[in-house]
Amino acid sequence: MNFKSEHLLNAKTRGDLIEIAKKEGIPIEKTINKLRYEAELIKLQSEFVNLQKWITEKKKRVAVIFEGRDAAGKGGSIKRFKEHLIPRTSRVVALSKPSEVERGQWYFRRYIQVLPNPGEIVFFDRSWYNRAVVEPVMDFCSKREYEKFIVQVPDFEHLLYEDNLKIIKFWFSISKEEQKKRFEARLSNPLKRWKYSPVDQQGQYKWDKYTHYKEQMFSKTHNNFSPWIIVKTNDKKQARLESMRYVLSQFEYEGKGESGISLLPDPNIIMRYNRSSIQIDI
Repeated sequence: MNFKSEHLLNAKTRGDLIEIAKKEGIPIEKTINKLRYEAELIKLQSEFVNLQKWITEKKKRVAVIFEGRDAAGKGGSIKRFKEHLIPRTSRVVALSKPSEVERGQWYFRRYIQVLPNPGEIVFFDRSWYNRAVVEPVMDFCSKREYEKFIVQVPDFEHLLYEDNLKIIKFWFSISKEEQKKRFEARLSNPLKRWKYSPVDQQGQYKWDKYTHYKEQMFSKTHNNFSPWIIVKTNDKKQARLESMRYVLSQFEYEGKGESGISLLPDPNIIMRYNRSSIQIDI
């Protein structure tokens, strides 16, 4: 059942529409949830405008890393993070596969070149952690290259930490069933079909191998100065809001909380990694 013309004519406020829906048995829960999400999103984005202004004024350097299995919602989240930020002092980094020259260089070199400058926030849509999970799963690197990386990365990040570069590392966690649904949705939508790559095709087949390398990555690269933050992303919208809340909670910027929205992340959705964490992409 839907709203009739007389319902819309008699309603003067959103509250009136809700009352009519309750009385007539019209399902509006999805619409209410969407409106609530959009209202929260706008407030969090306004907080990010204040955060960016503070980062610029204080010459801070901030890197936010988005890692996770394919279709976990990394790109969609980054889009909402950056939507209203000034392009001059915010960037998205999504590097393609290394060139022949880059393959002969120290692995971290091409990432060093795109790290945030003073007064800048940079969002990494995948990062140097390609070598921790995707590359060994897909045989894009040798065993020696992987082992060398996994030993060096904590030292690399500690150097960045000592140089006052703030790194936030997100792992977007998605269940195997939800990943399959999102792959199917991509294939059925001509506007999103381009997102489905040969690497994506292997996501379901090599699920257990991804899990093995993901757990190795956590155990060897999670530490106090650069922890992994796990985000449950089966609900995309919830994941976006909570990851935004988490980043905002990490800084004491001028104007913090002016929007009136809670900046305390939900620990049932987003949590610091530890061995007892309940994950949905095991």
